[in-house]
Amino acid sequence: MSKILFVMTGVDHWTLADGTKHPTGFWAEEAVSPYEAFKAAGHEIVVATPGGVVPTVDKGSLAPEVNGGQEGSDKIAAALASMAEIQTPIRLEDVHLDDYEAVFYPGGHGPMEDLAVNATSGKILTDTLASGKPLGVVCHAPAALLAATKADGSNAFAGYQVAAFTNAEETQAGFADKAKWLLQTRLEEAGVDVQVGEPWAPHVVIDRNLVTGQNPSSSAPLAAELLKKLG
Repeated sequence: MSKILFVMTGVDHWTLADGTKHPTGFWAEEAVSPYEAFKAAGHEIVVATPGGVVPTVDKGSLAPEVNGGQEGSDKIAAALASMAEIQTPIRLEDVHLDDYEAVFYPGGHGPMEDLAVNATSGKILTDTLASGKPLGVVCHAPAALLAATKADGSNAFAGYQVAAFTNAEETQAGFADKAKWLLQTRLEEAGVDVQVGEPWAPHVVIDRNLVTGQNPSSSAPLAAELLKKLG
């Protein structure tokens, strides 16, 4: 059995370009699907957030229309309620990477607000990448990669191929013209090679020990690839 670190956003909003705060947090499916896969494989999960705050689920991610209907919505809400680790997170600042065999970052718009500028998270990402341990990051969570800077100011993930929530998806979701910045654009500006798949379809990219997914539907296949790397 391995111990897997879930690094999750600690905010309940995303500040838009006009200063309004859009209610958000983490996206349910992106936490639930990998959680269930890792647990079924016998692994232990520890959740960490900035300051150790209990993470907030994006209410929109519990809606029937994004979960294949009411039955899917009820199922994901029940699964979320059973995830005790989410209610007892440790402080991101207290994480010792040596304690874990893999690291996973679920998305939602929350990481755009806090993890994108969190140096502690950036160091965890940089150190995990260098360690060769499996590292999974999905949807909007690659925003956290922006804080993974090296001593010379360059990004630790520059030159890596990744999947991340695309500009096309952000446009279709109705936020591209409201956001302060777009994830795909910022990653590309940092030298990260964003591999764009079809909007909303599962798309997973593997580059060395890094496994990334483009959107919520990529979270389950991403988890399967992480499990392969864990052996």
